[in-house]
Amino acid sequence: MARIVVIGAGMGAMTAAARLAVAGHRVVVHERAETYGGAVGRVERDGFGFDTGPALLHLPAVYRDLFVKTGKQPLEDCVELSQVEPAVRHVFADGTTTDLPNASRAGVSEALDTALGSGAGAQWSAFMNRAREAWDRTRRPLLEEPLWPNWQVLAEREPYPSVPRRRLLRKELRAATLAEIGAFELGGEPRLCALLEHFALAHGLDPRTAPASAAVLPYLEQTFGAWSVRGGLRALARAVYERCLARRVEFVFGSAVARIVVKDGRAAGVGLADGTLVDADFVVAGVPPRALEALLSDAAGPGTETPVRAPGDVPARTGLPSRLTVLLALRGARPAGTPHRTVLHTPDRADELDRVFGPRPGLPAAPTLAVLRPDDETGRPDADHEAVTLTATVPAGATVTDADVKALVERAEIAVPGLRDRLLWHEVRTPADVEAATGAEGGAVPPPALAAAGGHLLHPANSTAVAGLFAAGGWAHPGGGLPHAGMSGTLVAGLIVEGPEFRGSQ
Repeated sequence: MARIVVIGAGMGAMTAAARLAVAGHRVVVHERAETYGGAVGRVERDGFGFDTGPALLHLPAVYRDLFVKTGKQPLEDCVELSQVEPAVRHVFADGTTTDLPNASRAGVSEALDTALGSGAGAQWSAFMNRAREAWDRTRRPLLEEPLWPNWQVLAEREPYPSVPRRRLLRKELRAATLAEIGAFELGGEPRLCALLEHFALAHGLDPRTAPASAAVLPYLEQTFGAWSVRGGLRALARAVYERCLARRVEFVFGSAVARIVVKDGRAAGVGLADGTLVDADFVVAGVPPRALEALLSDAAGPGTETPVRAPGDVPARTGLPSRLTVLLALRGARPAGTPHRTVLHTPDRADELDRVFGPRPGLPAAPTLAVLRPDDETGRPDADHEAVTLTATVPAGATVTDADVKALVERAEIAVPGLRDRLLWHEVRTPADVEAATGAEGGAVPPPALAAAGGHLLHPANSTAVAGLFAAGGWAHPGGGLPHAGMSGTLVAGLIVEGPEFRGSQ
């Protein structure tokens, strides 16, 4: 039985903790905050309840597997899951509206034909078939296996089978980015392009530079579906926390780790902010890369740095955007037939992308806006009230003014008619709040790992240059998002239990 210290109680870290405890190890989690969940937070006030992080679950199989492998009680016995139907309503810049069904590619094609005209569905379906090939080629190395030592193979090869554009007496063209897929393979149809590029933006990626392999993002959602959790995704975090407790994982909240102790080149424990030293055989860090570097900065003595990444490892991701979230408490019932999620597309995508990703940083005047209206009685005081959440991708560290929030609320009236007349109160979660909750600089939110693009969209490996020290969560392989964080924790547990020869689940 090994002594294992886990730094942080985010979803990836708790996944690793539960799996390691089941394997017979003694696991202690030190969390600087007073609660668990990391980015999966919740605000409750006056009978209203809101998720402050992710609001929908994709690939629930990740957490089903966690609960099967860590106890007899399956996930559905611990949380109430339901598929969102329709999966999403899209309102395009020209006012065109379409409801896309959940986990039905044929249904999506039919809906696009109806809304955008005959042939739009066939174009999208052909694209999704190619996206399936990219998914099949990358699923295992990007999600189910530790990052390959020769990860450059993933960086150099584009798994998406772009359609060649033949040109007379000139070299054929192939889409290299998500935006080029829209231009070359979706005919430049502005609404199809907006639909495609939305998936990149929602994950904090610039579609102008995101590789064609980002096609796996719409494929993942439209194939495996979007799920809601009764009580919000905070209920999922609570279920994982309670599973950890049932497996005798110890949690110490309000316990900030100040440094990682390294002896003879190996992680040997942690030093807490109060001066306490905690011995360990292994350390699992569920923190952003810069925070991990800081914890190691004095590990080898004053003025000596201990490297986090082994030579040739993937460099840490930088320059990622954040999220702006506005929580709205409304009087009046949620109308029957209201979609759970509505995406309002920006009328000026070029301006939005320039402001979120540069060269003109700042909040877009009319950003792409996700409006969430869950049909969940646990999130409202009674049937005569409604809880609504607005979310937009914004630059990390962005300053948010009252005027910015007012503009978002006014824009949301497209999806929620009469919103301002119904508004009781609102709360705002800015990039600074994201930073406070997660420790990520500027409130940056990590995206999932993607192949190609020279490796710039991969995340550092779960193993580090320090023996016995592992990285779990959204900032380590395979990247951000609830499913990926859970898979990261699974990989770390496998590496500790089975050793460096671990090659992922079979």
